[in-house]
Amino acid sequence: MTGPAEPGARFPKTLVVVHSWHHGNTRRVAETIARTLGAEVRTPDRADPASFGEYDLVGLGAGIDSGRHYRPILDLADRLPPGDGRRAFLFSTCGIPAAFARGEEFERQVDANHAELRAKLLDRGYAIAGEFSCVGFNTNSFLRYFGGLNRGRPDAGDLARAAEFARGLAGRES
Repeated sequence: MTGPAEPGARFPKTLVVVHSWHHGNTRRVAETIARTLGAEVRTPDRADPASFGEYDLVGLGAGIDSGRHYRPILDLADRLPPGDGRRAFLFSTCGIPAAFARGEEFERQVDANHAELRAKLLDRGYAIAGEFSCVGFNTNSFLRYFGGLNRGRPDAGDLARAAEFARGLAGRES
């Protein structure tokens, strides 16, 4: 998907790669970021690592499973060519209770959740331009018996923050 960038905006050529399978939480965040930047959205199985050199900015994101991004995004990161300082960003959704998704504790959680993917990108020579995370609807394990956690998330506020994050990426230099 390629979406129109915001009117009058000039953004770097961007690719957004997302693995989102459960409720589409992370896909909604990816599409918001992509729409803001006028970027393409692909899944890991449709992203050719050799083509990453064609982009000024690359985003990789997935839901969080057991404290890290889902395996398809991590596996893609292992196959990337050298970044040579190219800018990359990370994003995710996680199923923690929304009440805990703010402040310094949440920032520490995001930092830990993103650590493995961040390390892979840095090891391959990418410059991390930014990171974004928000809560998502979660029906894993026993939560499905209670209707899930964070129903309706990401919501309009989360997606507005994702768009703001994307606008910030466009203005940042590595």
